[in-house]
Amino acid sequence: MDWAAWANLGIRWLHLIAGIAWIGSSFYFMWLDSHLKPPAEKRDGVSGELWAVHSGGFYHKRKFMVAPPEMPEELHWFKWEAYTTWISGALLLSLIYYLGAGLNLVDASKVALEPWQAVLIGVGFLAGGWIVYDLMCRSKLGQNLRLFGVVWFLTLTAATWALTRIFADLGAFMHVGGMMGTIMAANVFLVIIPNQKKMVAQMLAGETPDASLGKKSKQRSVHNNYMTLPVLLIMISNHYPMLFASHLNWLWLAALGLVGWAIRHYFNLKNAGRHHPEVLVGGLLAFVVVGIVHDGTKPKVKLAETVPPYPVVRQIVDKHCIACHAAAPTHRGYPAAPNGVMLDTGEALSKHAGKVFVRAVETTSMPLGNETGMTPAERQQLGAWIKAGAKAE
Repeated sequence: MDWAAWANLGIRWLHLIAGIAWIGSSFYFMWLDSHLKPPAEKRDGVSGELWAVHSGGFYHKRKFMVAPPEMPEELHWFKWEAYTTWISGALLLSLIYYLGAGLNLVDASKVALEPWQAVLIGVGFLAGGWIVYDLMCRSKLGQNLRLFGVVWFLTLTAATWALTRIFADLGAFMHVGGMMGTIMAANVFLVIIPNQKKMVAQMLAGETPDASLGKKSKQRSVHNNYMTLPVLLIMISNHYPMLFASHLNWLWLAALGLVGWAIRHYFNLKNAGRHHPEVLVGGLLAFVVVGIVHDGTKPKVKLAETVPPYPVVRQIVDKHCIACHAAAPTHRGYPAAPNGVMLDTGEALSKHAGKVFVRAVETTSMPLGNETGMTPAERQQLGAWIKAGAKAE
């Protein structure tokens, strides 16, 4: 039994489930806050209420601006959704990119790092991202949501640029997502929940709860809400080498991050009763523009002037590809062919020629970290053969 593969599947599934629960609660409470109406009857401390119907039942929700007059015996804390998402994400990052740093994180063509050095740098970015963000929140900058958003976007963009200059492309993207996920989880663990616990303790002690604690928690919660869509984009980016392995990949990720923020902002405004369809249309148009500009800035792929015969191509593929992409891989990091792509027969190579062109010729993202030392000339020969029809004969 391949325990590593099953562990990967189980942790990835858990990460997805927990992430859905966390993001779902974030979206719901942002929606709820914007739909609360002044109470029909004045009640101590109630700032808004809402009647709703769901699953055959009616619900009456009330929000206390600071705290209720008396603390209920049972109080639900929304925290484990965040904690579980981060823990499972950290396990995945460790399993794939830290234990497999030599293959999935180090790119010697960028920086010749030892695996342990790459791991330390990766952890440093995760911790450093939180420290910088937290200091920004506690400064005067944190009091201005719009200005904070601009500065934080530029900070993340700079970190993305730096990571793509140090790590293998996909490893860099995953660390940008890891930074944002760590910040979001730390907001819950170090700010939101502790502040709420302080308010509960103040109430139980017969004191008036400090309203500033709730305000600080709300600040972090709003930040988390706006970072959700960019994080989700990074989670699925591993399926799109046109993004993570492309020329100016850091710029495309930053641009699509802005698209995600714009779409989230539209729905937050809509939930508050402020209809600005131009924000949504602008975000969608920006997505299209990014795709067009991305395609127009791709470096021209250089191909060999003479189309090589299949036996030459077979030697190139056997040397650089089938250690992973075979019915029985021999590479220590892959017990099964990634994504089921097997290239150990001529028929299979012809079938997957389009994918091979994108990964090995156009983006040069395969072999990972160019572990086998595939030369530009070999890539040009492989590309010429594929463009000529990829005939295995």
